[in-house]
Amino acid sequence: MNLNRLKKLSGDASFRYFYRSRNGIVVFCDKNKKSNLLDYDAINKILIKKKVVAPSLISQNYKKNYIEIEDFGDLTVFEKFKNNKINKKNYYKKILDLLSKINKIKIKKQKTFLKTNFKVPNYTSKMLLDESNLFIDWYLQKYFKGKKKRFLEKELKKIFKKLLKNISNHKKVFVHRDFHVSNIMITKKGLGLLDSQDAVYGNIAYDLASLIDDVRLKTNTKIKDFIFHEFLKKNKNLDYEKFKNDFEILSVLRNLKIIGIFTRLSMRDKKNKYLKLIPYAWKLIELRISRNPIFNDLNYLLIKNFDKKKRKLI
Repeated sequence: MNLNRLKKLSGDASFRYFYRSRNGIVVFCDKNKKSNLLDYDAINKILIKKKVVAPSLISQNYKKNYIEIEDFGDLTVFEKFKNNKINKKNYYKKILDLLSKINKIKIKKQKTFLKTNFKVPNYTSKMLLDESNLFIDWYLQKYFKGKKKRFLEKELKKIFKKLLKNISNHKKVFVHRDFHVSNIMITKKGLGLLDSQDAVYGNIAYDLASLIDDVRLKTNTKIKDFIFHEFLKKNKNLDYEKFKNDFEILSVLRNLKIIGIFTRLSMRDKKNKYLKLIPYAWKLIELRISRNPIFNDLNYLLIKNFDKKKRKLI
């Protein structure tokens, strides 16, 4: 297949490139291709088995670093939301129906198109900690060197560990891990889900935090609270205070991770378009840590060392 003859589509934050062919979407990836191609299709197969609309595999040429998948078109919920007349609350109800369906998935193993076994991993505390540390590895080092950097690194790691120890719900559900309106497509078959390659079994609050505190889409606290309470209506077995605690911890750690990732994309990969999202990621962190005393140590450290100037574009 000659990719130069195909229409190239806008990419994402991964190592993948997308092209529109006559039959579907060609996903090309020559770095981390196991997770971005092989595992991605395996997870899509799990989703499809459970009646979640996800792109099915049309063909594969793993040796030449690409797969061809079903084309869902170009209309994401994010694009739909640009129309101010849209009733966002109705869409969020449908999105929460989709999330409920995902959270109920129990399948852990799937055969890949290479006939190997894929197992959905568990989202361990170590994984969450390593991801949070991306803030330290990239954003912190952008502004601090030497003794000051080592001190802040030590303090932040201590705080991150303490926050993760305060997670109360240890029951694991299927988690998409990048569940936001840019990854949800409007298709003839209903809402379709993209970018599932990082799916895990983890905390039920994680995908909700991705949806509500989404750095790509600015929403007011009314909408955020509406989505949160609609989710709880669907999950009446959850303890409100404990769930809220987990939600806020995971949201803060996730957005610190995102700041680190966007900084890495700029510094390492020369992808600068995500830098403009960093100030809003900071706003989301501020929103959550200002409401919960569990973040007092983190709030103090961030206020003292990351002033408004450091929270703007790099």
